[in-house]
Amino acid sequence: MNQNHGSRGTYFYAIGLSYKKADAEIRGHFSLDDTAKLNLLNQAKANGIESLIVTSTCNRTEIYGFAEHPYQLIKLLCDNTKGTVEEFQDVAYVYKSSEAISHMFRVGSGLDSQILGDFEIISQLKKSASLSKKLGLLNTFLERLITMVTQASKRIKNETEISSGATSVSFASVQYILNNVSEISNKNILLFGTGKIGRNTCENLVKHTKNEQITLINRTKDKAERIAGKFNLLVKDYSNLQEEINNSDVLVVATGAQNPTVDKHLIQTKKPLLILDLSIPKNVHENVSELEGVTLIHLDHLSQITDETLEKRKTHIPVAEIIIEDVKKEFNSWLETRKFAPTIKALKNKLLDFKLAELDVQRKKISDFNEAQAELISNNIIQKITNHFAHHLKDEDFSTNESLELIKKVFQLETSSNA
Repeated sequence: MNQNHGSRGTYFYAIGLSYKKADAEIRGHFSLDDTAKLNLLNQAKANGIESLIVTSTCNRTEIYGFAEHPYQLIKLLCDNTKGTVEEFQDVAYVYKSSEAISHMFRVGSGLDSQILGDFEIISQLKKSASLSKKLGLLNTFLERLITMVTQASKRIKNETEISSGATSVSFASVQYILNNVSEISNKNILLFGTGKIGRNTCENLVKHTKNEQITLINRTKDKAERIAGKFNLLVKDYSNLQEEINNSDVLVVATGAQNPTVDKHLIQTKKPLLILDLSIPKNVHENVSELEGVTLIHLDHLSQITDETLEKRKTHIPVAEIIIEDVKKEFNSWLETRKFAPTIKALKNKLLDFKLAELDVQRKKISDFNEAQAELISNNIIQKITNHFAHHLKDEDFSTNESLELIKKVFQLETSSNA
């Protein structure tokens, strides 16, 4: 099936990199904050790219869009991040047409997540699509695809147990703390950063540790206060960061900074300190590991934790894949219909021209010509003819492209690409 549903000469691509081949450091080179995303989209628009969405999470950075060649999208990514084309080529993937469609379905359905069944990515895709739409960078094809991927994601969540138990980085981090820190309910826990992962981690900490000594620090204090109020937690000023780190037994870092915000010079504590860095790029400098009693865990370590819950979730993959194929089939059917819709519309217009000409002839010939009856009969015949052609074009036993060309030739049709 031809997946060229952009402007003439363009194809649908998915380009990007993920935890599968790119470690946290490389993923950090290609991460995009909100400003960088906006710059990328505006550059794409200035370069004449008609439809594109971009996502950047702790596990992956991806661009889905239409281009004559994937390098156009790769260049956009490298122009707006610290990453180079050479680095990208070492760890990246490029999918085209049907493969790109399949990849988005797997990503959006949690099957490609670093922690199987993590559905947080679907909200990222929808948010990215919404931003692209505001900028006039979301065509009908990509908007419909996002809708269908969302539908598949919802069905998998509702019809399987693939998201039961721990499904996110934030939960995995709390699970790690529970498994490795004794008497956690009596320990001092500091959460630095209150973005999405920070908020989710905070909620899981409160729920599972039964700890009432959790402190929040964020560069913007009012954000931390809003979250703390929800859980009745303590908030400290950013200026107190060093003091609070040295009072802590567990430090969870989930900031969105582009460079490390915590290094060994901030730490003077003599007691054991567990640091979990949930940020991409890394926000805790590796040099903290030089300090005695300090243990640094990054989110890539967390994803390697395989427990009973994860093994159970794996058994639901076949059902999830069946759901994806079912929804994807519906999307492909829509694509096929969209492909021949301009021809059917042109055919109908041609038959309407025949009708008007013939009615005009008969009106002159017949004195008591019944206008309403003739109109009704001819319209019904036109509808039946166009329906027959549409059913034929949907039939998988025939080549749609050959049939379209034949219909155009026989009826001398001119079709509009945006019909």
